[in-house]
Amino acid sequence: MTARSVVRYGAYPAIMALVITGVSATPSQGTQLAWLALCAAGGLLLVAWLERFVPFDAWWQKRDLDFPADVAHAVVNLAMMHGAVLGFVGLREWTGWPGLWWPAEWPYLLQVFLAGAPLDLSLYAVHRLSHHYGFLWRLHSIHHSSRRLYWLNGERRHPMHAALMAVPGLLVLGILGAPADVVGGWFAILAVHLAFQHANLDYRLGPVRYLLGVAELHRWHHRERFADAQVNFGEFWLVWDHLFGTFYQPQAPLGPIGIEGDPVPHRYGKQLVYPFKRPDPKRSQASEGFSPCRDADV
Repeated sequence: MTARSVVRYGAYPAIMALVITGVSATPSQGTQLAWLALCAAGGLLLVAWLERFVPFDAWWQKRDLDFPADVAHAVVNLAMMHGAVLGFVGLREWTGWPGLWWPAEWPYLLQVFLAGAPLDLSLYAVHRLSHHYGFLWRLHSIHHSSRRLYWLNGERRHPMHAALMAVPGLLVLGILGAPADVVGGWFAILAVHLAFQHANLDYRLGPVRYLLGVAELHRWHHRERFADAQVNFGEFWLVWDHLFGTFYQPQAPLGPIGIEGDPVPHRYGKQLVYPFKRPDPKRSQASEGFSPCRDADV
């Protein structure tokens, strides 16, 4: 077996296993959040490194005008994940809320994956709604506007949209009483998975691709024509796509990605204010009766 084949079929299971093992070894007190951040950072760097050797598309290896903005998005959104966990700690201490029910006696890693269920459903639901309502789409369009896919795209999100996607799931976990280190453990796993989901890495998962939202299927969610992008919304699990009829098994070449007309600016600051500006009807993207940039959809 060649080195390329090892990367192609072993990269995702090996790196995710390392990250999950690291998460499972989270200290019981004191440095949990720092340790989880280190696990996520290590996984992200490994994905970025492997992209150099086994790219899915050689053209996507070239840095473009969006690269500085992508770095800024990653820094801000990963910091927001960390802040959300710290907020969990502070809110729990402030309210003294014990939670309705949480299986604290379960093994830590099992609790982490349990916490991932409402968070993943929250991400799927808001993600799908964002393809149907104008203002939500303009927030979400930052994520779709890239003309190439690579590891940093996983965090290329308007911070307001990232918060909107996560808040419903976080509220559920807060009401249930999930511990902060459990939520942090899921965020660490999810951050590395999102890097894989958007990676410019030619890797395969075989039948597992029907369960996990990996790049093999998720790339088709980024196709340029808006009507073709209404598939494979799942962030981690694809169970929601199967249940709600949005799963798509690619049968045709990928084609160009991004947004028709390239309406989103390239600089980070301009991307932050873009959703709040009046849409330009000449650059809106009409598709099957829905134009995500029309005033009527706001």
